[in-house]
Amino acid sequence: MSPDLIDQLKGQLGANGLPYSLPIHPNLVHLTLGLFIVAIAFDIVGTLFPLEKPIFKFLAIPATRSNFFDVGWYNILAAAVITFFTVAAGFYEVMLAEPTADVKSAWGLQAMETMLWHGVGGVVLLMLIVAMAIWRGFQRFLWRKDRAQQVQWSYLLAGLGIFALMFVHGTLGAQLAAEFGVHISADRLLRLGENPNLLLK
Repeated sequence: MSPDLIDQLKGQLGANGLPYSLPIHPNLVHLTLGLFIVAIAFDIVGTLFPLEKPIFKFLAIPATRSNFFDVGWYNILAAAVITFFTVAAGFYEVMLAEPTADVKSAWGLQAMETMLWHGVGGVVLLMLIVAMAIWRGFQRFLWRKDRAQQVQWSYLLAGLGIFALMFVHGTLGAQLAAEFGVHISADRLLRLGENPNLLLK
């Protein structure tokens, strides 16, 4: 591509090097995380419901076991859908990223290594979340549809394992932002000598 065309495009990009003022990927990341965590948490509560039932009764909370499993199912389904957009936005925004080159992260990685690991991790997590949604669907509609406990213990343990992967993956993303200044609006505006408070006005 011609350098002149690239320069024309750069003139239309905001402080983050994106064609919009605030990055989309971080917001979608937190939506993905919230949906997945709620899905697994409610399935755990539904699984342990016989132990918790007296507590709900004491607190006068009208709860049924199937309601917890409904929340778990719809949240894992939503997480599987949203994660496609999260990963797509992440790849788009990382292609336009201009990280600080002369810095190493707390894990001893440079910017490009961190971006590559974060990108690969995003695709792996996407596949795992979709696989969990499919597994959950089979449990809900075929394997365990007539059982009080709608999910298997192995499913819950796999979900907890994915929490650990999300922590590692999220730390890489946080390092991209905090240590390399990737798509942090205030950081970029300060480097340009501008007032970051004017971004929101």
